[in-house]
Amino acid sequence: MISDLKIVFMGTPEFGATSLQKMIDNDINPFLVVTNPDKPVGRGKQIQQSRVAQLATRNNIDVFKPQTMQELESKMEEVKPDLIVIASYGKIISKKVLDIPKYKTINVHPSLLPKYRGPSPIQYAILNGDKKTGVTIMLVELEMDSGDILNQKEYVIKDKTNYEELSHELALIGGYLLVNTINDWVSGKIKSKKQDSFPVYTKILDRFDGRIDWKDSAEEIERQVRAFNPWPGAYTYNKDKIIKILEADVLEQTRNGPFGTPGKTYLGTNGTIAVQAGRDFLVIKSFQLEGKKAMKTEEYLRGNNDLIGILLK
Repeated sequence: MISDLKIVFMGTPEFGATSLQKMIDNDINPFLVVTNPDKPVGRGKQIQQSRVAQLATRNNIDVFKPQTMQELESKMEEVKPDLIVIASYGKIISKKVLDIPKYKTINVHPSLLPKYRGPSPIQYAILNGDKKTGVTIMLVELEMDSGDILNQKEYVIKDKTNYEELSHELALIGGYLLVNTINDWVSGKIKSKKQDSFPVYTKILDRFDGRIDWKDSAEEIERQVRAFNPWPGAYTYNKDKIIKILEADVLEQTRNGPFGTPGKTYLGTNGTIAVQAGRDFLVIKSFQLEGKKAMKTEEYLRGNNDLIGILLK
């Protein structure tokens, strides 16, 4: 019986909290939640628990916040879980921990493995213009995202979706898929299957990934805007000041090249700014100046024209 299992859940941000909530809603209650230590957030740098820790506390589930892998190993050896469930925990798990549970360790991964392994599968799906993605429930091995597949579900990516929106959709799918998979896995109804031998890897993103290269096509830049919303953000420079682009469209040029100077700005239609890209124009609909609040381009242009006719870098 699922209710008799000693389950440990490991996760940290909203994606993990969604999986945990679905488990709780379906009476698959972990006896312990493992999450990252509290950290300062926001401009005030107030110490805050992770979303997973907040949810666990509201549901009277014990929370453990190890600082080191040694602390985690000691705790798992002490409690000896039957099953470990991971959803966006953000840290590599040692073999010592993986060898403990009778029903092994399973992970909720937001892609159709073996595409994309690694830490940024949702962003890469948007960046590459994929038409579909999905969620994989997999066994955890030492090599990142290389474990056998237990279950998968496809999802058609909606037009103009950004990272936050796609992450939310995949989190919901992953939560439902996880609940069904746990039941079938522990009852022996699922046989794991090996991944294909041609994985696609993603990398850890940093703030420099958001820097726009205006020699890229407008289509590529528009996907960058959506993939990196809200972090690290797609940004450019006006002289030495950062402009973060929050929402954009593509305006196709009706003639073939040669095109204008990449980064040159023009007044677009309907209160927008059109920026020449390596191919076509990127139409900026909303943005954020360094140190200022986000705003619609139309609103900014009512009283300012200093962003028209300049060269963004």
